[in-house]
Amino acid sequence: MRGRDEETGEFLDISRSQNRRDALDVLALGEKLVSLTPAQLARVPVPEDLLPHIAEAKRITAHIAHKRQLAFLAKHMRREDDATLDAIRDALDANSDTSRREVAALHRAEDWRERLLKDGDTALSALLAEYPQADRQQLRTLVRNAQAERAKNKPPRAFREIYQVLRNLLLPAALGLEATAADTDDDDIGDADSAED
Repeated sequence: MRGRDEETGEFLDISRSQNRRDALDVLALGEKLVSLTPAQLARVPVPEDLLPHIAEAKRITAHIAHKRQLAFLAKHMRREDDATLDAIRDALDANSDTSRREVAALHRAEDWRERLLKDGDTALSALLAEYPQADRQQLRTLVRNAQAERAKNKPPRAFREIYQVLRNLLLPAALGLEATAADTDDDDIGDADSAED
């Protein structure tokens, strides 16, 4: 029942153009979901029935088939109520803000590491003034070992350990979290090593 109300002159239904804009918006939202890593996707309140479609869209790499799968995912997403889609959008916005803060903290950890290796005790004093909970002795030993590794062309074991210590120090503060045991997991260490390379 399209058209206008004879008495008020208002449209009786949403226009086709608006329907198309809404559909394209949901398609873009689906593309964002497909581009997320599994860890990021776990933080988004995606309904269980959409997860297999997202996984399938990630699996398919052929261009046209991927576009077709994204359209299929968007079709299923349009069946969800507006509150669910809004919750997904809000979580993605929060994730992007968190990701930006996390990346900034990791860059700061790299900067502090370079300062510690270059300036030694001066940089360490500045770091401790900003982060008094840092372990002075551990950092001093790691800096000394990293400098010796560089001088002898050895593998950068202590260099990486400095990064891990700084990462575990700076990241919780940047995200507004308290340091937890999960920050020192071996899995996290492997992730940060690959991120710094």
